Amino acid sequence: MTLTIAVFGSAKLAPEDPVVESTYRVGYALAQAGYQVMTGGYGGVMEAASRGAHDAGGHVIGVTVPYIQLINERIVNPYVAEEIRKETYHDRLFYLVQKPNGYVVMPGGVGTAQELIEVWQLLRLKMIPLRPLVCYGDFWRPVVDTLIQSPYVPPSDVPLVHFAYSPQDVVTFLTQWSHED
Repeated sequence: MTLTIAVFGSAKLAPEDPVVESTYRVGYALAQAGYQVMTGGYGGVMEAASRGAHDAGGHVIGVTVPYIQLINERIVNPYVAEEIRKETYHDRLFYLVQKPNGYVVMPGGVGTAQELIEVWQLLRLKMIPLRPLVCYGDFWRPVVDTLIQSPYVPPSDVPLVHFAYSPQDVVTFLTQWSHED
């Protein structure tokens, strides 16, 4: 069975942004390691992960919603091999959180923060099976550190979020995780 890894991140980054190149390399490394890549299916980080996986010969799944395409004039990126259309943004988010076998969170805005927090919350409540949640680089470190240093997040929730600093770190962590199951 091929495992699917969701890659979350900003739709708003320009192609020359360094995060786009990092995300391309993450998508490429994931596909080379035998993972399917799932994204929100549009541009920016989602397209970079899709392109990387596609260029490595991997399967790319894009989870889209017509409403987003209509209001933001977005089109599905050309590297998506399998488009899964959801009727609402909420349904799309639910699918992106429920279906993958793991998650990589690249830098992003409010939507990406929502995806990170949604996954973390569902993992801590055991509402989804325990899966790897990897934040790439230091972008999310201040957010996660603020939460874990507060009295609101118990120590048992801290190990649910892992940080990786290279595409190889991501793949190594995911591979070790999948072999521990």
